This record gives sequence, structure tokens and C-alpha cells, in this order.
Amino acid sequence: MKLPITILTITLAFLAWAHGGEQVFKQPSEFIKQSFGGKIPETSVISLSGDIKSRAKNIMAHNYRESRVRYWKQGSRSVWILEEIGKTEPITTGFLVENGRIKSVEILIYRESHGWEVNKPFFTKQFSSASLKEGDQISADIKNIAGATLSVRAVTKLARLALYLDSQV
Repeated sequence: MKLPITILTITLAFLAWAHGGEQVFKQPSEFIKQSFGGKIPETSVISLSGDIKSRAKNIMAHNYRESRVRYWKQGSRSVWILEEIGKTEPITTGFLVENGRIKSVEILIYRESHGWEVNKPFFTKQFSSASLKEGDQISADIKNIAGATLSVRAVTKLARLALYLDSQV
């Protein structure tokens, strides 16, 4: 009688894993704290209205779901915690921007069932030193990951948005 229960438990655990679920790699507050050497600066807000809203819509290829975006800034360094849908669920990503270039990218919370490889350093390091080029394109050549195309696109759009918003504050 124990064997069928064990098999059922393993099967249910596998199904839960296979269908995704929230994976918290790092709390947003930890990313912010780490980005500023342990002390979180005061929170600021940028309103997505007028030209900023229009340009953000062009970058994201849809209206960004938030009308106000929080950020943290100290000197020439800013941190942006942004979200974009991969296939069906939001991907929460932290961007550290310094002097108009991405210093680091971290996937903080991943909720999709596929494409989690965007969390790996081999992917996120591609954004290091990237800036925004003409036409709101990113200067880095971001390589796709087989099976994670939608997640790659989502993170790349967010990187472009973070760079653009940084240029506006």
C-alpha cells in the first residue's frame, strides 16, 4: 500500500514542477540593496505619460501595464525592477544601470513553466555594458535560447525599457 502512495506523491510533485510555479531567485529588495552597497536609497517614481508613455509602448510593443514605475537612484546609478509577460506569466527582472549602460541584470522572480534558463549568468551577462542605440535598440547582440524565445524577448524588451527610463531621470 505504501508504494502507490509514494508513486502518487512523486507524480504530483513532478506535475507541479513541470507546470511551473513561482521561483524566487532573489527578493527585489535584496537586489536593490546589493546594487547600492547595502543601503537602499529613497524610492523615486517616474510617470508613464505623454511622450514617455508613447516611447515605452513602442519599446514594449504594447502599453506597459504600470502607469508609474518605481526606481532607486544614487549618483549616476539607478535600479529598475520591471515585469513583462514571457508566454503567460510575468518575469520580474532587476536592472542596474550606470552612466547609461547596463551594469547587471538579474531575474528575480520567474513564473513560467519553460524558459527559466534566462536566469543563468551565460544569458544575463550578455547585457553587461549594453546601451540604447538609435531606434531604442539595445547595443548588445543578445543570443536566443532554444525553448526560451519568449522569455528572451521579454527580458530584452525590459532591458531596453530600463535604459530608456534611466535616460529620462
